Amino acid sequence: MDRGELIAGRYRLREELGRGGMSVVWRADDDVLGREVAVKVLSAVLADDPQQRRLIRDEARTAARLRHAHVVAVYDYGDFTDGGRTLSYVVMELADGRTLAQMLSGGRLPWKVATLVGAQVAAALAAAHADGIVHRDVKPANVMVTSAGVKLVDFGISAAIGAFDGNDGQLVGTPAYLAPERIKGGPVRPATDVYALGVLMYLALAGRMPWDASTVTQMVRAHVFAKPAPLPAIPGLPPAVARIVSRCLAKRPADRPSAIEVSDVLGEVAGLPSAALLRSVSAPTVTLPPARTRRPGRAVLIAAGVVTGMIGAGGVWWAGDGAAQPAQADAVAVPSAPATKRAETPSPSTSTPEQTVRSISVSHQRDAPRRPVRAAAPKADPAPKAEPARKGKPAGPKKAPKPKHPKKPGPAARP
Repeated sequence: MDRGELIAGRYRLREELGRGGMSVVWRADDDVLGREVAVKVLSAVLADDPQQRRLIRDEARTAARLRHAHVVAVYDYGDFTDGGRTLSYVVMELADGRTLAQMLSGGRLPWKVATLVGAQVAAALAAAHADGIVHRDVKPANVMVTSAGVKLVDFGISAAIGAFDGNDGQLVGTPAYLAPERIKGGPVRPATDVYALGVLMYLALAGRMPWDASTVTQMVRAHVFAKPAPLPAIPGLPPAVARIVSRCLAKRPADRPSAIEVSDVLGEVAGLPSAALLRSVSAPTVTLPPARTRRPGRAVLIAAGVVTGMIGAGGVWWAGDGAAQPAQADAVAVPSAPATKRAETPSPSTSTPEQTVRSISVSHQRDAPRRPVRAAAPKADPAPKAEPARKGKPAGPKKAPKPKHPKKPGPAARP
């Protein structure tokens, strides 16, 4: 491939940004939408390997499902022919900036910068874990620092929570950032990424690794057996940052914090909003049921002693258990295809019960005078008293009196 080559009739290659063992990343122009993009192309030497083509396709699918401000967005995936070989490509958001590895080449970072970067990486990991995905390769080279914030890239070896490494005994990832449980053959879990994040944060704050190891064998043994050295004294570093980094490096996965806890602790120090809060407000809106209205009947039943008057030209009477409360939505997680076990979210979702709101709108006409209506509690009629029964005769209902007829006039009296 050369500069200026057109891929899929749409993406024109402009500049090579990086090259690795599996692929080459190019800066390119999207001639259809008129924007700059990054195009990751599978290396030509791996074009005939179906396993490698499957990996780059899986990476595209995984990253495309993660819509988060600190995860690089995926726009497109496909194949094209170059020199008689079929190559796969992924089109991604162009993250213009420097990798964290390039920034650390000059030594440790100011603790405020390191904390800010770590908080955003943790937030990206929390989003992936909520979707049942473990990155498995968190390291400075896969963290892009841009003017718009941090971007976590390269989900090429990500896996579903609970998955195991290959049966051939080979571990994928970078030895300097492998969690102890992965070395011991345990399943992939979110704590794996948190451990790697702890190593990354230690390096960014101290300018060196938590232990002295120069070979792969020494690194592996250090992960499993060596106790990390405490962070050196850093002027102004809040104790909360040092504590959370130490917890991330715990040997036992259960002793490590979650990615969202790391994001909240570091984000609070850096002045960022809570990751949990952002996930809550970005969840789908819960729609309230339509308001129910009642048509007025012929009779109105009012509790004894309570009289309600509707005064004015119009009004609204809210019926319910007090003031209407807005429905709240907690975080709802979307299950990902690779995650075969997770119920809806890596983040358990508790939804607030919906409150039914009923409103009745009342409108009165001014030009039609109304008679005042008085409502009172209905009084019960007293029960009739039964007359005592006469001796020898059973008591029975009274007979209606016979009507009296007027007397006929008699003969006139003689004088």
